[in-house]
Amino acid sequence: MSSDTIHFDEILGKYRSDPYDYVDMCAVHAGEVRFLVEEGAEVQGVSGEWQHIPGSPIYEITRERNPKVITSKTNGTVSFVNRDLDGKFVEAGTKLITIRHPLKKKEIIEAILQEVLYLFPAPERARYYFSMDIQSRIDQKGARSIVIQPGDEIITMSLMKRDTPVYYDGDPGILHSIYFSPGDSIDQGVPLLGVCPEEKLSVVQKIITRVKAEWE
Repeated sequence: MSSDTIHFDEILGKYRSDPYDYVDMCAVHAGEVRFLVEEGAEVQGVSGEWQHIPGSPIYEITRERNPKVITSKTNGTVSFVNRDLDGKFVEAGTKLITIRHPLKKKEIIEAILQEVLYLFPAPERARYYFSMDIQSRIDQKGARSIVIQPGDEIITMSLMKRDTPVYYDGDPGILHSIYFSPGDSIDQGVPLLGVCPEEKLSVVQKIITRVKAEWE
């Protein structure tokens, strides 16, 4: 990525005009659906000190006479309800509801960073850990002290009780953002790391500074 490909005004303008994330809630498994919310309803996500308070109930799905209430994973406003499916049988993964989540400053920064950094995704659904060398360097000096090169062994993937080294195959750069905690189970394709070429670090910092200055 070169600095002239990062169009500040275009990126920031997009979030100024629509500072929301649109979260689709899909059927968790096959079954008969009954909606518990209307379009325009305000909903809450999981809360509490230990994330122990469930979010607002949004739909119920029944399979083999076993009803299950599904709650919202985020706070926001219900912007879409697929009413045609109310009382109908649906397959797993069917889009049912969309929640418009207002982005906070920190979330806007993170969303922009995911547009401009090189994202290194999970190759498979598995648990991930940093390699011992990388973890030691993070503990001693912090992630942004680490420069990663293609071919570096950076992560260990734990799958089916077997640990496999994962080698970095992206652009060389500084380990700018970490999107998982060691031991987390991560779905395939979900970003694990965000890497920033050293010569672009000032460009990325400029974006962060502008967002902090321009958003309340």
